[in-house]
Amino acid sequence: MQQDKHPDYRPVVFRDRSAGYAFLTRSTATSDRTIEWDDGETYPVVDVEISSESHPFYTGKARTVDSEGRVARFERRYGPGEGQGADAAG
Repeated sequence: MQQDKHPDYRPVVFRDRSAGYAFLTRSTATSDRTIEWDDGETYPVVDVEISSESHPFYTGKARTVDSEGRVARFERRYGPGEGQGADAAG
């Protein structure tokens, strides 16, 4: 590994202000702002718009795709399909 070529990898706090959630991890992200963490140490803080606490997929508020409704709409537009086994019965 070449020296002075890689960014500084250090502890950083990522904070989701919309959910009031923060977590400490290691990153190369930089910030001029700092925060005092639970352990009494001061770390750089990076504000993010979405985290696992506010993302609809992880909170269970994600919309589900109505696949039955899509099939019904398709059949209304183009008529019911013949299917694979439709000719084998008769």
